[in-house]
Amino acid sequence: MIETIVFDVGETITRDDRYWASWADWLEVPRHTVSALVGAVVARGQDNAEALRLVRPGIDVAAEYRARETAGRGEYLDESDLYDDVRPALSALRELGVRVVVAGNQTSRAGGLLRDLDLPVDLVVTSGDWGVAKPQPEFFERVLEAAQAAPDRTVYVGDHPANDIFPAKRAGLRVAHIRRGPLGHLWADDAKVVAAADWRIDSLGQLVSIVADRP
Repeated sequence: MIETIVFDVGETITRDDRYWASWADWLEVPRHTVSALVGAVVARGQDNAEALRLVRPGIDVAAEYRARETAGRGEYLDESDLYDDVRPALSALRELGVRVVVAGNQTSRAGGLLRDLDLPVDLVVTSGDWGVAKPQPEFFERVLEAAQAAPDRTVYVGDHPANDIFPAKRAGLRVAHIRRGPLGHLWADDAKVVAAADWRIDSLGQLVSIVADRP
């Protein structure tokens, strides 16, 4: 029985287009350059932030983030950043009695922006709120506290093998790998991901059927 489903944020419920475009504008390089570099570092198995270091070697990403905030060019999210299936799927899951949580590697500001969207969820929390980030085991300990369910009755949904699928599985959770964004597509058929994932999905709506079929 599935009691709780916990969702990653970037490329699971929100598109990352605006995020990377804003960094390109801040660093004064063409947007397609940053997009291409993100794809390149993903293909090499590196963290997405490495794309920014390729654009500007030695960049202090945290310091630049603070500078953007000070300049009034910080993070922003609105309804247009959500994938189209997010609200219908999350609403349907809650109607089925599932506890719905959003928990990803985002700043506290991003968490506030997500909460302002009034999503049909029970809780929105970020690594910035908790002070611990994926793939650290402590993050998934906090996920289970937020889930209020046993690990084998909790599903973590994400696109990133190293940050989502593998550490969630090690923590004893069920996992669903979603084919979205560069990571989701690149690793969709990887043998290790296929072996680790309890489900492989192309849309959040598929989770509704999965829950409904598991009494």
